[in-house]
Amino acid sequence: MRCPYCNIPDSKVTDSRTVGENVRRRRECVRCGLRFTTYERVQTTALLVVKRDERRQEFNKDKLLSQIVLACTKRPIPYRDIEKVVEDIESQVQNLGKPEIKSSTIGEMVMERLRSLDRIAYIRWASVYRDFQDMESFEEMVKDLRGDSESNEEEATLSLLAKNIS
Repeated sequence: MRCPYCNIPDSKVTDSRTVGENVRRRRECVRCGLRFTTYERVQTTALLVVKRDERRQEFNKDKLLSQIVLACTKRPIPYRDIEKVVEDIESQVQNLGKPEIKSSTIGEMVMERLRSLDRIAYIRWASVYRDFQDMESFEEMVKDLRGDSESNEEEATLSLLAKNIS
């Protein structure tokens, strides 16, 4: 591994640890003696996401994370839980073993996880993802959520949302 300080291609590994699906290595340059950290992970094949208009884009974990964070804005959801959702989806998508996946499939995976994580975030995601064309279909989704809602606080918030939209 090339030293980031003196740029020589030789360094020795002083420590190796597994961190999630990555390997963290502490290295020391044999010339300048400075230490630095590298991370290794298995390189998976490029996965293409097929958009609604049939365009194809490479799967971008960071883009998915930022969109889910946006849906979870001002909600009491730990960032680590959101990262876990993204990691789970990335793993599930990779395990399908297909070179392409429809964006709608990824959207459904997100909705499934957000529904159990936070119902308000779920509504936010669904309102953009499902692109509701009328109030009735949106209200139907809220009624469906209300049917299996266990929290009075969430149910009150959902009711307010439905009333504000009507």
